[in-house]
Amino acid sequence: MTMFRSVALTSLCLMTAIGPVLGQKDEEKRLAQCTEVMGEILNIPEGIPHDLLNKAECVAVMPSVKKIAIGLGGSYGKGALICRTKDDFTGPWGTPAMYRLEGGSIGFQLGGTATDFVLLVMNPKGASSLISSKVKLGADASAAAGPKGRTTSAATDAAMTAEILSYSRSKGLFAGVSLEGSTLREDSGANEKLFAQKVSAREIVLEGKVSTPPSAKPLAELLQAESPKNLSN
Repeated sequence: MTMFRSVALTSLCLMTAIGPVLGQKDEEKRLAQCTEVMGEILNIPEGIPHDLLNKAECVAVMPSVKKIAIGLGGSYGKGALICRTKDDFTGPWGTPAMYRLEGGSIGFQLGGTATDFVLLVMNPKGASSLISSKVKLGADASAAAGPKGRTTSAATDAAMTAEILSYSRSKGLFAGVSLEGSTLREDSGANEKLFAQKVSAREIVLEGKVSTPPSAKPLAELLQAESPKNLSN
């Protein structure tokens, strides 16, 4: 009986120790997917205008968002939000926080296939709203389909004044897409697993209360290489 209890206790300890590690691997995989998607989209010739990326305060990457069978056109995706550091978003790209994208309107655009989304947050107001609380696009923050091309010369007035610009890629097709009615919010559970503590998106992204894990560095390094300075001012 004593040996049985000893083996059981040892197994329980191992499960307790391994559990967080297994959870963290899921978040590391998500960050790797975000980096891969962002890198591929930045290499599309007629993709996100570089001058828009240079004016963005934050970028949200949502790889492989899928339509789900709950409600009409319901969809759900997991990704990450990364912002430039400092209070005025003029510093280098910082530590990403885990985020979720949810909403009925996404489903109609997906057509039942997995779609990658990239969202550019274009001003401090939009960034602060997104970091502080759940944001409904088009209601809590103005949103528009992002213009494509090497520059923003073909951008509409709506795109140029929106707080958040969104893009999608599905089956090799890349386009600006409206995500009005969808919701962006921090993924608290995933952040806790990744950083091994309860921490808010604001504390991660703006306040620097956690160190950047190795799995999060490639995304920051990619954006730093592509857009080292904020040229919005």
